[in-house]
Amino acid sequence: MLGIGSEPAVVEVSLLESKSEIITTTTETINKILSLLEVSCVLNMNIDNENTLESPNFEIEGEDGGLLIGRKGETLRSLQVIIKAILNQTTDSNISLNIDVEGYQKRRYNSLKSLASHSAKQVARTGRALTLNPMPPNERRIIHMALESNPDVYSESSGYGNDRKVKISPN
Repeated sequence: MLGIGSEPAVVEVSLLESKSEIITTTTETINKILSLLEVSCVLNMNIDNENTLESPNFEIEGEDGGLLIGRKGETLRSLQVIIKAILNQTTDSNISLNIDVEGYQKRRYNSLKSLASHSAKQVARTGRALTLNPMPPNERRIIHMALESNPDVYSESSGYGNDRKVKISPN
């Protein structure tokens, strides 16, 4: 206390990479993977708000976009996980980014919000709970967020692994 009986401290200092260096590295990594996959696509960075440097949004467009989306977006999710893992290893920082192909995620999220609204109306009308098909975590989160302000219903996830579902119940 107050320096009495204290010991010298060792402080480690590291230089953080600038946001522009991280974005450049991210762009190069995505382009390299697209090149290795031999797909005919173009990468664009969407600049839509002030948080773009904190969580950049990348859009991939081209004739091979469907191959990158895959069945129910599985290939796109896997591609995003791989790119995040590579970037977190090479930049020594936890990067949050969003990769979309041909606007697929935006369309899917709008579809999920619509599904949540329609399902909530049905549950409120019938008074019976409704369980949706299994979904990945990011899609379940969209359903939960869409319903959190609805006073007539509540939602909860159930199941394990790839079998997790959203259950919408009346309040």
